[in-house]
Amino acid sequence: MSQQFHHQNDTKVISSSLLDNASLLFCGRFWKFQRKESQFQAFVKKFLASRVFMIIMISTIISNAIVMILWTYPKSRLPLFRFFEASEFFFLAIYISEFIIKLYADPIGFWEDGYNLLDVVIFFIVFIPHIIPKIMGIYYPYINIAQGIQSLRILKIITYSRGMRTLITSVGQIASIVASVLILFFVLMYIFAILGFCLFGVSERADLDNWGNLALAFFTLFSLATVDGWTDLQEQLDARNFLLSRVFTIIFILLASFVFLSMFVGVMIIHTENSMKKFERELTLERHTILMEEKQAILKRQQEEVSQLMQTQKNVDYSFAELVENFKKTLQHTDPMVLDDFGTSLPFIDVYLSTLDNQDATISKLQELYYEMVHVLRLMLEDLPQKEQSQSSEKVDDK
Repeated sequence: MSQQFHHQNDTKVISSSLLDNASLLFCGRFWKFQRKESQFQAFVKKFLASRVFMIIMISTIISNAIVMILWTYPKSRLPLFRFFEASEFFFLAIYISEFIIKLYADPIGFWEDGYNLLDVVIFFIVFIPHIIPKIMGIYYPYINIAQGIQSLRILKIITYSRGMRTLITSVGQIASIVASVLILFFVLMYIFAILGFCLFGVSERADLDNWGNLALAFFTLFSLATVDGWTDLQEQLDARNFLLSRVFTIIFILLASFVFLSMFVGVMIIHTENSMKKFERELTLERHTILMEEKQAILKRQQEEVSQLMQTQKNVDYSFAELVENFKKTLQHTDPMVLDDFGTSLPFIDVYLSTLDNQDATISKLQELYYEMVHVLRLMLEDLPQKEQSQSSEKVDDK
């Protein structure tokens, strides 16, 4: 019994160890797979933010717009039917790939971006002409509408145009102001529509074609506000001998066209100009940030090279001149001159202090040579009178 019990325990230990090894192996493989997937996802995000992907998508959208323009010509529709069909499947494949790649790169953040939601709407609109014939048949009467709204595909270019996004953002920011101006304009048209109906649409000489009811009066006032054919409308009123017609027309045109419409255009221009200035400031800030990052990268590389050279000088007995020459070889002629924060870095201070030490050593040696020269000259000057006296005494002896 005891042997059987030990055998069962050994079997349990072996099975548990096998399970532990299997679980560890599975966890290790899963961790490697997850790490590779995260690396691949980071690569996909980098690709989506690259200029190459933007150029590919803009070229695809423009090419699709050109193909749709050619499709509207009856002379080219039948001869190029196969080309239009193949190009449609090609564009659909690119749009599907774009949607899948973006959704894979950021499954949660994708739905938080309004422009991505616009792409999703356009993505489903693209498939409407291909789905309706399968469900309703090829003779469905409203299939032309589904084909007509395919022109919305060109709106995908907004996602890849930062300038367009800036303009749309500026329009969204002034939506409340624009709505207030439009409400005031509607109130003005409502007042003049009722007044015009009572003046020109009720009497025996009424102009029923233009002022017969409130809807016609609104349409007529809109024509007057845009100053489109207002002279013809005024001639019709003059033909019916309405005394106040000219006063009515002039006052409405002054208020609607020169006040409200000018106000609307002015508000749009001011806010658009402010948005464009903000956009230019952001671009300048981005360029400055990129330049600073490049400078920091160059500065870091140079600091590492200086540190390596200083470490090499400590390990190997190099002279300072050889150290400077080796550092010059590491510099590239394409590198910009990086001066920001360089003077406060420790490697630069170390090199600078070493340079000062070498300068002090050189100056001390020069001073020693100077003192030696002065000492030699002093000795020469001391020996000079003795030589003159000896020469004079030798001359006297000779005489």
